[in-house]
Amino acid sequence: MTTPWGEFALARFPEDPRDRLRAWDASDEYLLRHLADEGIPLSGTVVVVGDRWGALVTALAAHRPVQITDSHLAQEATRANLERAGVETGAVRLLTTQDPPPGRIDVLLVRIPKSLALLEDQLLRLAPALHADTVVVGTGMVKEIHTSTLRLFERIVGPTRTSLAEKKARLVFSTPDPALKPGDTPWPYRYALPEGIGAVSGRTVVNHAGVFCADRLDIGTRFFLAHLPSSEGAQRVVDLGCGNGVVGTAVALANPQAEVLFVDESFQAVASAEATYRANGVPGHAEFRVGDGLAGVPADSVDLVLNNPPFHSHQATTDATAWRMFTGAKRALKPGGELWVVGNRHLGYHVKLRRLFGNSRVVAGDPKFVVLRAVKR
Repeated sequence: MTTPWGEFALARFPEDPRDRLRAWDASDEYLLRHLADEGIPLSGTVVVVGDRWGALVTALAAHRPVQITDSHLAQEATRANLERAGVETGAVRLLTTQDPPPGRIDVLLVRIPKSLALLEDQLLRLAPALHADTVVVGTGMVKEIHTSTLRLFERIVGPTRTSLAEKKARLVFSTPDPALKPGDTPWPYRYALPEGIGAVSGRTVVNHAGVFCADRLDIGTRFFLAHLPSSEGAQRVVDLGCGNGVVGTAVALANPQAEVLFVDESFQAVASAEATYRANGVPGHAEFRVGDGLAGVPADSVDLVLNNPPFHSHQATTDATAWRMFTGAKRALKPGGELWVVGNRHLGYHVKLRRLFGNSRVVAGDPKFVVLRAVKR
């Protein structure tokens, strides 16, 4: 990536030489060029929110910025890209969306997230640290910035306008208005599950902002809950890509003897899963882990893995995450252990599972979803 601060070799995480997706895009370049062209002072506290793979903070590392991200993978990519650029340890402060933000922000750079709820939560949490002279600039591809995005900046920060589009990217300029009182964040959001969905019928779900389908139970998870395997006799179960943790909570309620590991790469998701689990007073033992799938879980240590894999990485449609989840599950499962997957029928996960495990069986299906079972031999 070529910037006014130099050229940087950047990679996504985990690195895959076959992956042709870059670790930056035109919106990152546009923002960095704007900062340099306008001579925006970067001597105060610079906060970068939603930096996809660390491209922005790597370029601005000399100004000792603070990065705030919901993504473990983005944080790991940032560490690797900073090291590759020869940046000293500690030059960039890495925070998650679950950490307290800085008390004062002089420059706020926002990579517009896909989730409007996450943007709302982030801006509301950061608003008390803004002052009249804070420079606030958002960036994203044109298709990521909507009228609702601009209204959110207007309501929480102050008067907002946009730039002309360049290479299908656009900037958002917002001027802090100290007279605004946007209030506290409404997140996390709690709701009760409907009846008729097994062990979690009528139970409470807690969702932090940005978690998939945060205000209701998505239809894929609902279908999965209706066809979960019996976990009787399973000692260690993993809710892989746990989201709000409702699947793992259902297992824990049905089998209090099982140890359930909730894992997701989203800090918001794992916080939601733990809150959902605690809200329902579930007996038994659970572990909550932010990480890259089952990396770090010992081989041959798990009896059952339950998985609803994502098929998007930001705006890109890809099966790379699902494949990594499946291969990680095979390694972690004991011989005879099972991986159960729910997914859209058209994604063809049965082909991948058969190639990896040597077997795959459709447990249940409807016109949109299938539940698949693969056994480690």
